[in-house]
Amino acid sequence: MGIINFAPKILDPVPGGKYVVNAIDYVVNWARANSIWPLTYGTSCCAIEMMSSSMARYDIARFGSEVFRASPRQADLFIIAGTITRRMAPALQMLWEQMPGPKYVLAMGACTISGGPFIYDNYSVVRGAQNLIPVDVFVPGCPPRPEALFHGLLTLREKILKETCRDPWHEGDTKDVAFMDRYREAAKAWAELEKIKDEEMAEARAKFKEENPDYKSAFKPVRVVKENFPEIAREATPSRGLSQSEMFAKLQAKFPSATVPASGEDTVEAVIQNMAADAPLEVTIDANDYLSAVEFVKNDASFSMDYLIDVTAIDYEDHFELITMLRSMQHGHKLFFCTPLKKNADIPEEKRATALLAKVPTVSHLYPAAEVKEREVYDMFGIEFTGHQDLRRIFLDKDFVGYPLRKDFTNPDMIKRPV
Repeated sequence: MGIINFAPKILDPVPGGKYVVNAIDYVVNWARANSIWPLTYGTSCCAIEMMSSSMARYDIARFGSEVFRASPRQADLFIIAGTITRRMAPALQMLWEQMPGPKYVLAMGACTISGGPFIYDNYSVVRGAQNLIPVDVFVPGCPPRPEALFHGLLTLREKILKETCRDPWHEGDTKDVAFMDRYREAAKAWAELEKIKDEEMAEARAKFKEENPDYKSAFKPVRVVKENFPEIAREATPSRGLSQSEMFAKLQAKFPSATVPASGEDTVEAVIQNMAADAPLEVTIDANDYLSAVEFVKNDASFSMDYLIDVTAIDYEDHFELITMLRSMQHGHKLFFCTPLKKNADIPEEKRATALLAKVPTVSHLYPAAEVKEREVYDMFGIEFTGHQDLRRIFLDKDFVGYPLRKDFTNPDMIKRPV
């Protein structure tokens, strides 16, 4: 394209040269507009609609865009399809910079355009692709259908056809709209329009009531009768391995502090008795017995809990609850340990949001998969796992301030949801 851009300087002074330049523009733009090669890259859920557009039912090949390229150096269209997170942003910008010009960006979906439903109370989502790279076409929807994507391609085609050698493609500018609260602004604008409309119609309404004092609207809302379906009883699932009562009896004999959460007047025995055969047994265990209990159920032949499902946590006002989910692949029974971890009350209030408030022994030497699971809990909740061989952040940057899944987490980039 660089050589063609010199055509006006060479041909315009020649008699009839302007028509030659116009012909070159027409041929070049026709070829570019009908052979747009998108990059094979989907940021989130809107990518499913982008993928379906290339299937036989929709056939994106009709628009010359069936050649999805795996390398940014061979693509000239970047379809950003879905939510963009801050961790993803550097990679997205790098791909854009690696694409040769002329290149274009199509932002697909509400999350790509503005952050969508994640705009409020969220620190991790980029509120609009135009904050990162220049965007040429916006395709709204959640998600937009393939037909909407094709409309965006046709809109981009019209833009390409308007480019000339005299006014060639140039890289656009980004727009800083990260802190724009579009929904509040739209609600405010809508309220103002409704107010104006109400004032304009006030005189007409008063006149109508005066001329028709007995008028009653004939409109009656139609209620759809809800159909009552017969209740289908759950089929009894055959029990595998130890029953919940057998597991609890063995655990309580070894660890007297073990108990099963019960609500109201229900007894522990009644709660266990009412469990489905395939339901996991949830046992509350003291933090001092946590490591010993996990080690016991892993090594005991009757338990043989050889598979770690997950390790996660819940944040309560005065304590965390660590959830360790175990399963026996040999016997089939499941056991969930719920371990209350009291928050450290000695830490000053102004430092609590960024401090490690609780600690518990690691089980990564028993289950290698726990190394990653515990790092995630440490990263999101600020719970320290003593004895862990590599306890550092796994999702967030090492200089990230705070722990996002705690209730006391705040971030200057967050926009509060309107009440």
